[in-house]
Amino acid sequence: MDRVLVTGITGYIGQHCAAELLRQGYEVVGTIRSRSKADVTQSAIARVAPAQNLSFAQADLLSDKGWADALKGCSFVFHVASPFWMAEPKDENEFIAPAVEGTHRVIVAAQLAGVKRLVLTSSTFAIIAGKDSGKYGPSDWSDTDANIGAYAKSKTLAERAAWEAAKHGRMELTVINPGAVFGPSLGAEIDGQSVTMIYKMITGKIPIIPDLAMGMIDVRDLAKLHVAAMTANGAAGKRFIACTAEPVEMATVAQVLREAGYKKAPSMQAPTFLLKFMSKFDPEAKGMLPFIGRKASYDNSATFQVLNWKPTPMATSFREMASSISK
Repeated sequence: MDRVLVTGITGYIGQHCAAELLRQGYEVVGTIRSRSKADVTQSAIARVAPAQNLSFAQADLLSDKGWADALKGCSFVFHVASPFWMAEPKDENEFIAPAVEGTHRVIVAAQLAGVKRLVLTSSTFAIIAGKDSGKYGPSDWSDTDANIGAYAKSKTLAERAAWEAAKHGRMELTVINPGAVFGPSLGAEIDGQSVTMIYKMITGKIPIIPDLAMGMIDVRDLAKLHVAAMTANGAAGKRFIACTAEPVEMATVAQVLREAGYKKAPSMQAPTFLLKFMSKFDPEAKGMLPFIGRKASYDNSATFQVLNWKPTPMATSFREMASSISK
């Protein structure tokens, strides 16, 4: 039984990744910053997967302490942990420091521990930010000199740091670049950007729909792709775009929710001038602004060919996500 370290296991994507590993027979060690998170995380994962081979180790992305112990006996690593909120922070280093420093720290520690392969969770925001509408593939990178927002900048710089660090050792690196992630939440807390977004839509706290369209993926598919990328021949040294080839508009998300009975989901689109005005005092509107009106499509062919992706329909993801957080 191979042991896999999962960083960010307390989060929305991390919990699903751990659950998929456990279902496939792996032993999982999840890193947590505080022991107080262990019980609630274990309970959430145990709802959908056998949790007897799940354990936790205390480690922080901004400290060297604990990583050597956490990685003992691990053959693989999923580095999922990274903050994501659309709201623009006052200081971009709130995102950039833990993303870049943390990624470098985890990769170096994994190399020292003799890990075979590390799978990094990056983002399509590391590919398309600062670019015009068009089609993009795994060889494309975001323009960090443009006004792309702290999150996109953090993901781009962190992934570049990962590829640079991976040059210095035998450990293989594979990167997954997901778009917007939807699907059922395992935890009771309304935590994470996409979970919060759906919650606000179905409770009427988002009254208008931004002119925003994104490549999207179901969180369970994303977890399966991480596990496939961990061992697949031909995956080492590659980036895999994990989202729909064509962008899905937020208006479509709202429509699916309304048709599913969530009558408070918005139906009116927000004019761009209003979002520009709101961005002067609303951090979330400011964070959206670089992506408003832009529609990127993706070359995700390698994800199908190498990782054998079988996508869940996004309408199913939206409905099941809403159901999981409205109970």
